[in-house]
Amino acid sequence: MNTQIIPAIDIIDGQCVRLQQGDFERKTQYGLNPLDIAKDYERKGYEMLHVVDLDAAKDDGKNNQSTIREIAYNTNLKVDVGGGIKTTRQIEELLESGINAVNIGSTAIRDPKLFIKWLATFGNDKIWLSADVNKTKIAINGWQQKTEIDLFDILREFQKSGLKTAVITSIDRDGMMQGPNIELYTQTMKLFPKLNIVASGGVTSTADLKQLGAIGISQAIVGKALYESDVFQNISKSKI
Repeated sequence: MNTQIIPAIDIIDGQCVRLQQGDFERKTQYGLNPLDIAKDYERKGYEMLHVVDLDAAKDDGKNNQSTIREIAYNTNLKVDVGGGIKTTRQIEELLESGINAVNIGSTAIRDPKLFIKWLATFGNDKIWLSADVNKTKIAINGWQQKTEIDLFDILREFQKSGLKTAVITSIDRDGMMQGPNIELYTQTMKLFPKLNIVASGGVTSTADLKQLGAIGISQAIVGKALYESDVFQNISKSKI
């Protein structure tokens, strides 16, 4: 199976950043305009874009909605967005602005009935689950709050209600440039072969993508490696 690369843009204060293992105190701020980066990805042939509003995820009253809308209006990328989404109105506004899909993380864990309602209301192509995990335990609030909730229990519950796509981020690998958690994704694919699992965290090389493809992962989010490594610079297509 070929694995499609989905470039990632994480935004704090209107600029592109990357965190190490989800730690807001260990961030690299690139001083880059998210719209410029999105346009650059589009020019390079990528078809999708994963955007995380880290200000909104941190839940401190700030957000980057205007920046995200600019990306949707000014590119033809299929953009999925996550971070701090708590209300039906937020989802409506994002989809109305041209966002392709909305990632729901903390709210899905806190209020699973509401998440299931959103799946029914907006459709499982538009509502994705965002599961941030350490080993298999879920973390919420921009990874700041650990829980004892198990990833596989959550996937099992939501699959019954129509879940189609889950973005699974391995926190211990994210931003570390050490490769993805193949063991986690292998186990997930064995248990949930009908789900579209998007791998996130640690994807650093074409070899990583081939490993993910070999276990049935069709899409992988790539963040820091696109900023700091030349491994992907000569890739003209969005699949490997």
